[in-house]
Amino acid sequence: MPPVPSKSWTLRCDGGARGNPGPAAWGYLLTDPRGAEVEARAEYIGPATNNVAEYQALIAGLEAAARHGANPLTVCMDSELVVRQMTGEYRVKHAGLKPQHATASAAAAKIANVKYRSVPREENARADQLVNEKLDKVLGSESPR
Repeated sequence: MPPVPSKSWTLRCDGGARGNPGPAAWGYLLTDPRGAEVEARAEYIGPATNNVAEYQALIAGLEAAARHGANPLTVCMDSELVVRQMTGEYRVKHAGLKPQHATASAAAAKIANVKYRSVPREENARADQLVNEKLDKVLGSESPR
């Protein structure tokens, strides 16, 4: 089934750690308004928490979106915490996440119109797949998920 066209670019981000904290990676998928995949990337970041990995995915994805001139942009994440912090609904209380939030906010400011959506994990399956493939490659497929 072909992707459903929209008026917005879509950025799907995910981060994960095997253990929390533990070996971590992030991934994102950027699609244009027609639903075509423009860029997909994942990186291993070493030991980190799930929340740090989620923010790293968001930062990298927003930087990619800005490079591609993605505007307007809808960011979809299954991390309700990060989405609510980015929309201002939650304050960033954890000292370790404050620099991540500041960097993500600066990256988002380079795009005129950014919306954030908290989505079920199933809607972010491709970004999750990128994260797990990267962790499997680095740690070996026998690593517990």
